[in-house]
Amino acid sequence: MPVQGSIEVNDLYCKGCELCVQACPKHVIGIAMDYLTPRGYHPARLVADGCTGCEICAIVCPDAAITVYRRARARRNGR
Repeated sequence: MPVQGSIEVNDLYCKGCELCVQACPKHVIGIAMDYLTPRGYHPARLVADGCTGCEICAIVCPDAAITVYRRARARRNGR
């Protein structure tokens, strides 16, 4: 069963280093250039659908700023 994922980026920790952007195999993470964190950085954000919750972004984040959520997609036809 395919899974869907999402991420939550803690703006107090993210410094916009882009390691998660480069590591994402689905290329769905980007830098929010229209927003600054309280510390003055442009943080990472999901910019497209397709996250699978693989957690690679959270693993490479040097500041532990990313929390990954995964959920199974609903099955069709009662399966």
